[in-house]
Amino acid sequence: METMMQPSVAKTKGKKWRKIAIIAAAIFVVLAILLFAFISMYAKRSIPQLEGKITIKNLHEAVEVVRDEKGVPHIKAENDHDLFIAQGYTQAQDRLFQMEMARRQASGTLSEVVGSTALERDKYFRTLGLRRAAEASYDIYSEEAKEILAWFAEGVNAFIEEAAAANRLPIEFTLLRSKPDKWTPIDSLTIGKYMAFDLGGHWEEQAFNYYLLNEFSPEKAYELFPSYPAQAPTIIQEEEIVDVAASFKDAVIPDPFNGSNNWVIAGEKSTSGKPLLADDPHLGLATPSVWYQMHLQSPSFQVGGVIFAGVPGIILGHNDQIAWGVTNTGPDVQQLYLEKRNPDNPNQFLFEEKWEEANVIDEPIHIKGEKTLDYKVEETRHGPVISEFAGDSGKDTVLSLKWTALAPTPELEAIINMNKATNWEEFEKALEKFHTPTQNFLFAGEDGTIAYKANGKIPIYQHPDDALLPLPGWEKASELENHIPFDELPKVVNPSKGFIATANNKVAGDGYPYHLSHVWAQPYRYMRIAEVLEEKEKLSLADMRKLQMDEMNLQAREFVPIFLEQLKELALTKQEKDAVALLEKWDFLDDKDKPQPLLFHKWIADFKTLLFKEDIPEEMFVMFSSQNQVTDELIRKASKGEKSIWIESKGGLAAAVHTSLKNTIEQLTEAYGEDMSAWKWGAFHQIQFEHPLARVHTLLEKVFNKEKPIPVGGSSVTVEAAGYQEDTGIVHHGASWRFVIDMNEPEIGYHIVAPGQSGHFKSEWYADQTFDWVNGDYHKTSLEGAAGKTLVLTP
Repeated sequence: METMMQPSVAKTKGKKWRKIAIIAAAIFVVLAILLFAFISMYAKRSIPQLEGKITIKNLHEAVEVVRDEKGVPHIKAENDHDLFIAQGYTQAQDRLFQMEMARRQASGTLSEVVGSTALERDKYFRTLGLRRAAEASYDIYSEEAKEILAWFAEGVNAFIEEAAAANRLPIEFTLLRSKPDKWTPIDSLTIGKYMAFDLGGHWEEQAFNYYLLNEFSPEKAYELFPSYPAQAPTIIQEEEIVDVAASFKDAVIPDPFNGSNNWVIAGEKSTSGKPLLADDPHLGLATPSVWYQMHLQSPSFQVGGVIFAGVPGIILGHNDQIAWGVTNTGPDVQQLYLEKRNPDNPNQFLFEEKWEEANVIDEPIHIKGEKTLDYKVEETRHGPVISEFAGDSGKDTVLSLKWTALAPTPELEAIINMNKATNWEEFEKALEKFHTPTQNFLFAGEDGTIAYKANGKIPIYQHPDDALLPLPGWEKASELENHIPFDELPKVVNPSKGFIATANNKVAGDGYPYHLSHVWAQPYRYMRIAEVLEEKEKLSLADMRKLQMDEMNLQAREFVPIFLEQLKELALTKQEKDAVALLEKWDFLDDKDKPQPLLFHKWIADFKTLLFKEDIPEEMFVMFSSQNQVTDELIRKASKGEKSIWIESKGGLAAAVHTSLKNTIEQLTEAYGEDMSAWKWGAFHQIQFEHPLARVHTLLEKVFNKEKPIPVGGSSVTVEAAGYQEDTGIVHHGASWRFVIDMNEPEIGYHIVAPGQSGHFKSEWYADQTFDWVNGDYHKTSLEGAAGKTLVLTP
């Protein structure tokens, strides 16, 4: 009897547990909805006041802040003091949490608010010492610049005090259970130093090259050292170098010893008869945008454009007489040194047969919920010891870093003077103070001048190959003590061809007397820009916008024929033949709705994986910054019949191409089905401007990420720059700001700042430019003022 009842009892218990599970799930859903509603309602309280009047102490006169239809603040003040207080206050209204995270990341204090998950990152930034460098930089600033920094900080702190007193700080602070400290001038300068970190340097490549020579035969190692296509164009052409180099003939080179697009068109190539300028700097894509667009107006300033949240002034943009933009030059401004530690005194390092004391700096790291870490940083004569971050290269070696950005530098001085400049001569003079990061500045003047300068502090190497590897820190001959003189930096003014363009490509050929870099971006974006600019006799502003969204893939145009040629003599499966047929019909546009871009990008990525991943561990592979450049060169050489150890180890070029095609088809078939014609690049390649807290919980993802991933075209090698994670396809790097201007109307600029102006997820301007970015829809901003929500800041 008992045995007969057991199935019935088990069935009853199963129903009971299922019922409990359903109830639990329902409760969870209700709690999630309530939590979402709570966050939503609480967040509404912290939406900043954008209309009416607000009293701010220390203002001298009333300041008007008008936010236009895209949330761009137009600040009009009667004096500079009030202008920069208002700029700090306005930035904090829209971007305070971003500013807080930026200064913490650069200062190495994230662990204080997020706990030990940020510890290794904090250790790295404490070791680099960006904040220490910012503190040293402050001392060399003029009184005018120090005043601007102080006024800006006053404005930020006015908002912090107001929001904290009313319990209206942004919701992110509540979620992290933290409050922002007072803002200081050093915070602004530290953020500036972080951007130098983000845009410049190559020490990882040196560490990787050092690893190669210790791990592989010299022949195999040297094959992976960076090189540049011999026929690829440079920014400064050879005929221009001849003129420049003439003044260097008597130069004494001392003993030896870090992506974007922009172009400018001369008036004779412009439909308006005045210069046209376009700029789209490529940085990380996230929520909020790295850029904040503003218009500043006072008796001394009439300037608009973008700035990093947390920094005063306008770094990129235009005033009513000039416009400018930048791309990253990427010169060798970081140098690793091998150091010999004294076995009897670990704080001493050898230099010229004598032991020198290192500077040991206490950098205690406060960790939320845990004991403070007693962290110490060693600095040799060259800079901080960074061996623990150099992977296998630093395993048994002491490596220190010398870097131009760790020296005192006065970039804010340059920004102030750039904002006020009225012509090329004044603008170039302002650049003297812009030391780091080294940038390709393009300039357009209302007077018709177009110009270019690769500007910044660039060390002089007597032997260019010295920049490929760590140098012996114990030898005076290894010291890098001099920089390329300002007047001898690469420069072009009003070239005869009628345009100048840069895209992180090689700046100058062999005729230029100084070494700049071994690692340049693949030349495809520059080549496409030049191709388009050369093919039309006259260009318009619409042409500029169209070119910024151009999806032509010149890498594919070069390598697809090479790959298909290698397959000609091989026995291919039906799927492989179908893939070949698709590629033969491709117009080489990285169109989101086409299958060929998906096939090509996956194919060349798998080819790279096939070549390197078995031999190079992941922790070292991430330091291989020239991996794409090197892979392209290996393919070129092998296709010409030249020897490549890495390719031959995979059976030769034809075998490697075939194997990687097989792998690619297998992976894509599994992910997208058997019908190749139905594959789409945009099914993989998608943009999502992710908020830093979105990864913490799915609920926060729904709160802070307004849009699901959106299919987009372009790629990392097209002018429409959209770099992506090779495993997920999510676009995370690209045109962080798009800008075009016609100097026939210098007061009007056309912009895209995605995903939007505001960092507050309840704002109408939080994500309103997301699809503008996807579709290339620009908004017009005028220096003559705007209509919109008006806030008056009063004394």
